[in-house]
Amino acid sequence: MGLFRRQRDAARPTPLPAITEFWQWWAQARPKIEASLGDGPSADLIEELSLRVHRIHPHLQWEIGRPDGGVPTLTVTGGGDGELRGLAERWLRAAPADTGGWALHAARQADPEMLTQKLTLGDHEFDLEYVRVGMRADQARARVHVAVYHPDFLFVAEEARRQVAGHVLDWALGEDDVARWIGEVTIATEPPMDALPPGMLPAVVDQIAEQFREPTWLWGEGRTPRGHPARLGARFPLHRQDHPLCDLHVAVSVPYAHSNPDRLPVEPSASALRELEKKLDALGPDAVLAVQETGDGLRVYHLYADPDSGVLARLDQLAASWPEGRAKVASAPDPGWRALAPYRP
Repeated sequence: MGLFRRQRDAARPTPLPAITEFWQWWAQARPKIEASLGDGPSADLIEELSLRVHRIHPHLQWEIGRPDGGVPTLTVTGGGDGELRGLAERWLRAAPADTGGWALHAARQADPEMLTQKLTLGDHEFDLEYVRVGMRADQARARVHVAVYHPDFLFVAEEARRQVAGHVLDWALGEDDVARWIGEVTIATEPPMDALPPGMLPAVVDQIAEQFREPTWLWGEGRTPRGHPARLGARFPLHRQDHPLCDLHVAVSVPYAHSNPDRLPVEPSASALRELEKKLDALGPDAVLAVQETGDGLRVYHLYADPDSGVLARLDQLAASWPEGRAKVASAPDPGWRALAPYRP
């Protein structure tokens, strides 16, 4: 039986007292907020709601609305920031079972009706009917690059242009799909060639996304620090938004006993590694296997895990049962999935 090690202090508990306190306050404040939906919450309610949200994290944002006079909605979001996506999701999942008829969201939802309205930023009003979007599909990266145009962009500062583009994309697709599928966003002061209304963006994105509904593995070759051949596999595409609670990076390092002259695995180690990979894949949704690196007699599996799920104990057990040497499990918080940056296409 192999030995295992990991950093015991990395898996900090993620439920925050501020989330519990928010929902306790919300139960008392909700009637006042509901009564104010017609004219908008008072300054005191806005200040109190902001205070409660910012106690969870100072960079979280909130919105209250009632689309078309229907169900009232409350959205608490990280604004597309992957670092905050898990925190917003934990806020949502801590909500009481009885929401009082409210729709709750941890990311801004698509709202195509807003694309026909006027947006006021500062002292300038943008008629969104005039927005046009140039789109370029990037099959290799499973992304759509966009250029956003409005004739009034000639008269406003860059910050206002960026805000208009951000609102338009969120209303066209929803915040999570913007993060999943939109690549580069540029501002155009002249109409892009073949530009379309932003309401057409979901259809273009669907064409790209259809080919990637089921992630696959991309494989590459390289060299280890010792100069030996190395193999690298990365799950693609892999979206942070599909695994909102998995904000802990876990590296499982597994030595293998049987290798060829290039120090890459051969039987029976190759079969044992495949069986271990199946067990790692079976940990979903508590963990997702993202990358694997092989070379110099060692395979390292990179996963992202929900630290509150108990999955780290299962990974410890898998490491302890590995028969071909000392397996190690190391973990560290990485809510923005920054460790994956070198492996993305």
